[in-house]
Amino acid sequence: MLRTRGTLRADDLAALTDVRVITTPLDTDTAASATAHADGGGTVLIIATTADPLAAELGGADATRERPLAEWFVTLADRPEARRLDGETPITSALTLLRPTSDATEIAATTSVEFTHHPTITVRRRGAGTVVTLGVTDLDAVRAHPTIGRFVTRLLQGGVPADPRPLGLGVVGYGPFGGMGYLHGLAATETDGLAFVAAADPVSARLDAARDDFPDVAAHTDAESLAADPNVDIAIVATPPAHHAELAATLLRAGKHVVVEKPMCLDPADADALIVTAAEHDRVLTVHQSRRWDRDVLALGALIASGEIGDVFNIETFVGGFEHPCRAWHSEDTISGGAIYDWGSHHVDWILQLYGQAPARVLCSTHQRVWHDTTNVDQLALWMQWTDGREATFRQSDICAIRRPKFHVEGTAGTIEGYYRPLRHDTVEPGRGHLEQVSHHAEAPVDLTMARYVGANQIVESEHAPAAHPGWGFHHNLADHLQFDEPLAVPPEQSRDVVRVLEAGHRSGASGGALIELD
Repeated sequence: MLRTRGTLRADDLAALTDVRVITTPLDTDTAASATAHADGGGTVLIIATTADPLAAELGGADATRERPLAEWFVTLADRPEARRLDGETPITSALTLLRPTSDATEIAATTSVEFTHHPTITVRRRGAGTVVTLGVTDLDAVRAHPTIGRFVTRLLQGGVPADPRPLGLGVVGYGPFGGMGYLHGLAATETDGLAFVAAADPVSARLDAARDDFPDVAAHTDAESLAADPNVDIAIVATPPAHHAELAATLLRAGKHVVVEKPMCLDPADADALIVTAAEHDRVLTVHQSRRWDRDVLALGALIASGEIGDVFNIETFVGGFEHPCRAWHSEDTISGGAIYDWGSHHVDWILQLYGQAPARVLCSTHQRVWHDTTNVDQLALWMQWTDGREATFRQSDICAIRRPKFHVEGTAGTIEGYYRPLRHDTVEPGRGHLEQVSHHAEAPVDLTMARYVGANQIVESEHAPAAHPGWGFHHNLADHLQFDEPLAVPPEQSRDVVRVLEAGHRSGASGGALIELD
């Protein structure tokens, strides 16, 4: 499943230092061991059950009543660990109601049951350590929950800073109005913990636009000037891809945390060098794989993770139509890297996230048959295969007059598909009459159809809407990672693997479709 900002994974609890999870009623020896662990500075997580007096004494909270599996609304207490989280959120789980029995026990969250709020998460400082008692008893549901999972992790880690200083964000390559500079400026302005403080661009008109959009922003004519700006903590490289590696290295060496627009770079060796440079200078390096937060991608990941279509063994994605490619640098391979580096940076990232690892081999076939004024190919098909036989294909085309589905995912128990839909906005204005505005087809999330085999040659279809809008997911995660030490949503190694696949696919296409084995 695609992972969104800060979600507590199944292995995150084990990764926390000195956390002991207790999921069954305690015996005397286990209780004594857990008490010593907490008194010595460790952390204990108790999954509450009734009739467990030893656990109640350890956590300072009695389990008074058990409630069945249902959707419950959990309200977080007003405490630092709840910072930047939804104050009230639903979760489906069995529930155990708690009653604090010690003055050292704090109520961290409550749940409304029959119009009364009952404690369902408590925290007790014991000795040098902490005991967290969890009344939301489905630990897997907690781990997967984007709010409660993060909240519990913060409690186990000992909290977060109460009011951290906003991090200054600067963009190298502000671009034209509506471009990536404006997007990042808007995201930083609307994200708690970030502040948009600087923009760099060699084109003076674009700097004027940046100051019009964000009056307090400092304007720089080049990356070196922005790198010397003491107010910039995070620098975003939003230039054409051919310049990503050099600029990112310069900014890392200047002591900035660095976000690189997709693709990370064009050469896997450059990606490896950037990762080493970030480690040497103790800086965070990540890539703006923004479309991990697309609503249909989130919905697709959730459906696959549910297991309803069984084990996935084939993924196909598509973007394109029959239209002239853009006439800007995106269509010039010496600047963009080639057609595969554009939408492929998103689609290959999706595929690698869904499969959990990079493929073993790739093959790419290409065509240039219609548009001869660009150096990018008209159409490409990138085929990937994993060592266990799973496969995936990404197709991109400017000469496909009937669009393929955006997603076609096959599992051992069913299939999921999602089709693009036209984006047309009709208005009638006085004096002008009918006006029509057409937007890019790939911007709207698609609905998904799932067909499952249920036996006796029966196929059951169901329709699934896109997930709820996640907001500025990437930017929220970046701020929480830097200020609260939460997991980074896009580790640079993942984007390095995307570059490995794209570069191998580009070489394969240039050589007539040779099969290339990845290291």
